[in-house]
Amino acid sequence: MSEQSSEIERNRAELKRMRAIVTRLDDEELSRPVNESWTVAGVLAHVAFWDGRALFLVEKLVRGEPLSPSDEEPEDVDWINDATRPLIHAIPPRRAADLALSLAEAVDERLASLKPELVRKTWPSDPTSPVNASRAEHRGEHLDEIEASLRN
Repeated sequence: MSEQSSEIERNRAELKRMRAIVTRLDDEELSRPVNESWTVAGVLAHVAFWDGRALFLVEKLVRGEPLSPSDEEPEDVDWINDATRPLIHAIPPRRAADLALSLAEAVDERLASLKPELVRKTWPSDPTSPVNASRAEHRGEHLDEIEASLRN
């Protein structure tokens, strides 16, 4: 299995897991806290934000636009997550969950359709690339948090 197909499968597996969580939860469950800062829907919208960023950068690659230093992800993203939290929590829970699914589907489809020469311009193929083709790791981390919070 190629590195690209491995990433595609991992992304699909976490998308399937996200879909299972989103479809089984009602609005009240989506509004439950995951921790002191985030609700379930908020965590899902947070994932949507970062998947949306990845989709934006992939589309730049597809259009042949150069990636610039402003496309780089800062080493510490806490300020981005903290700054977006009030906006994210203003989104109705079901809409946030649906948005997370639709952006995950869109970025996964786009990544799966990339030609090999473009795949080589994404992380992990290119460790210096700001385009993270491995969406599964970030999703999985947060889906684990959501599932743990729902068990408690």
